[in-house]
Amino acid sequence: MDDDTLTPRLLPTVRLKPKAEARAIRHGFPWVYADELVTDRRTQSLAPGALAVLEDGDRRVLGLVTVNSRSKIIARMLDRDPEAVVDQAWFEARLTRAQAHRARLYPQPFYRLVHAEADGLPGVVIDRFGDVAVVQPNAAWAEAHLGALVAALVAVTGVTTVIKNGQGRVRSLEGLTEETAVVHGPAPSGPVQVPMNGAIYLADLLGGQKTGLFFDQRENHAFAARLAKGARVLDVFAHVGGFGLAALAGGAVSALAVDASAPALALATGGAGASGFADRFTTRQGDAFDVLEALGAEGAQFDLVICDPPAFAPAKPALEAGLRAYERVARLAAPLVAPGGYLVLCSCSHAADLQAFRNACARGIGRGGRRGQLIYTGFAAPDHPVLPQLAETSYLKALAFRLDG
Repeated sequence: MDDDTLTPRLLPTVRLKPKAEARAIRHGFPWVYADELVTDRRTQSLAPGALAVLEDGDRRVLGLVTVNSRSKIIARMLDRDPEAVVDQAWFEARLTRAQAHRARLYPQPFYRLVHAEADGLPGVVIDRFGDVAVVQPNAAWAEAHLGALVAALVAVTGVTTVIKNGQGRVRSLEGLTEETAVVHGPAPSGPVQVPMNGAIYLADLLGGQKTGLFFDQRENHAFAARLAKGARVLDVFAHVGGFGLAALAGGAVSALAVDASAPALALATGGAGASGFADRFTTRQGDAFDVLEALGAEGAQFDLVICDPPAFAPAKPALEAGLRAYERVARLAAPLVAPGGYLVLCSCSHAADLQAFRNACARGIGRGGRRGQLIYTGFAAPDHPVLPQLAETSYLKALAFRLDG
């Protein structure tokens, strides 16, 4: 029998250890770690992504979970109702709720539609690009139920193409292989145009990073654009031109985009052309740290410098090294800011909390010979909701400093 048709009465039961804290689960924490669950032979024999009913140590039912004994997160809460049936209708209900929120935020269908646990779909990320949706099934249960998820996605949104992006370290932690494929409809004929903050971005949905574009920085792009009128702008770790193109839309006189990826810079250049900014946009390919050092040696000055690096501290073991890297970015970038100009520094590392990141940036600015006022603290856009009980869903930080004269 297909897992999608099983009811909880026919499903196996998994149980928390007697000393495991069930209160957190009852109050909304969505994960059970491997050392919190009774892992007998029966539990270990469950296929990755299998459905089960979770009980506490006193055999009281907590809800419907998915189990993967290969993962450190051995169980993920799917539904507080132990009678829930995970089928197309179940997915449609969650997707309908998620889409209603995004439709209130944005007049055009370009946004993150599903932000994993915060939208009730653990380990699932869906970004929408008009008539195309990109799904990241980063948990074994989502891989097992991908057919029902895609059918529900098409039914709720009306998208004509769905792409499965099965890349990244998170999938390997779930025991999943990497794969990118079109799973519904025709493949895009090329990069997709994405209108955002007065600019047009080009997203490579089949070969780009993650789902092809980072919607999470949308509000921070908009704030930086407010600082950009008449400014010379440097956008470091630019990817497809996120901050740089928004700054040009805000009236910057020039923007230099720096990235190690030639394909990303080609997309950024294409976006500048599509936006009508080609004459004000230039690129420089190379390692960001090397380019920052070279610009410093050249005596280059900019009115607005933005650094939006990849996650230097993706997990706690990398925290100290990551904070040193963020400090180094700030140290190298600060001298490039003209007197009275602005420096925007970003982190997408959930392991580095706001205070630790802010302190690293302040140290770096000081070591760069500058002082500054912190004028703005930003987070992910509201299409990336935070589950309050799960710190990992609050990962993005953006700090804007006005540096001394």
